[in-house]
Amino acid sequence: MQEVFDQIEKLGKSEKRVAMATLVATRGTSPKKEGAKMWVSEAGRILGSVTIGGCVDAQVIEESEEALASFKPRLFSVDLGEEDAWEGGFTCAGTIQVMIEPLDLADPEDRLVNLYQAVQDEVKIGKCVVVATHLEDTSSKLVIFEDGRVSGTLGEPLLDREARETALNLMQKRASCTVMLKTASSSTDVFFEVHGPSPTLIIFGAGPVSMHLVNLAREMGLRVVVVDGRPRFATRERFPQADELLIGIPSEIAEKLTYTSSTFVVLTAHDYKYDIPVLKTVLKTEAVYIGLLGSKKRGQSILKFLKEVGVDEQALDRVHVPTGLDIGAQTAAEIALSILAEAFAVKAARQGTPMREV
Repeated sequence: MQEVFDQIEKLGKSEKRVAMATLVATRGTSPKKEGAKMWVSEAGRILGSVTIGGCVDAQVIEESEEALASFKPRLFSVDLGEEDAWEGGFTCAGTIQVMIEPLDLADPEDRLVNLYQAVQDEVKIGKCVVVATHLEDTSSKLVIFEDGRVSGTLGEPLLDREARETALNLMQKRASCTVMLKTASSSTDVFFEVHGPSPTLIIFGAGPVSMHLVNLAREMGLRVVVVDGRPRFATRERFPQADELLIGIPSEIAEKLTYTSSTFVVLTAHDYKYDIPVLKTVLKTEAVYIGLLGSKKRGQSILKFLKEVGVDEQALDRVHVPTGLDIGAQTAAEIALSILAEAFAVKAARQGTPMREV
């Protein structure tokens, strides 16, 4: 959800009042997930989308303009027939629900702007935050922090407690969604918007494949770190989009880095003296994906050696070698694409099956 902060900052440089439209619920197979946003400014500028265009986004724009005119939030649903569903990118008829909230980016006291600034401050230091919104009264919000602290209210203490527990569980999944919360007296729909640090790709090796990996990963919203022991290769000229370039002994750098369940690791150096020590380190971490560039034969040799020196066989099963999906990749760019495709499939616990077979 880093793009939310980026869009607020971008719009704040040129716009005063904007409407933030958020997809809060879907029924049917949607190309966009809950949390997708569209921004509509008073000047008519549009950023983002809650579907993939067509009649739904046109209606969101119209509702956003009305919300800006009254400067009051609103919630609306769209029922899609088969034809409208296909136009909006849905594979079948269904319903979507969109929440629209006006923001005054020029007002230092704007409640929503300040709320997202506080969320961004937490994300910048590597923490997760959830913003819970009462969908019957969208001005009622509860912010839940990773350490269990809360700010704001959904209107009643019992509902706040239920929302806090739900939010702490959702932080693990990193997925925004609407949940019906039940208390002794009522049932209430609450939208949980989950924010956290961007997934990180750590690349050990600054070769040609790595250059394309960086560019693709940045396009997909990942934070990218490139590690290499050769200053001549790990340069800003070769890696202008990398968030960090770390030069030194890779195994020593590997020990100092942070790995989470949203960290992808790819080793592209194709050098035993780099690969083996780095693997020993990253296999002890929570990294969700570990890919090793090279042939199956070379990979088996490395894994056999690691097993002989005491690395647990179950841990070795986490190494994807050769790294990437079988797409017939030949060029460095194609190899990079296949690697990222596999990494995302692993994180989503998918097999990389063709969509027509799903």
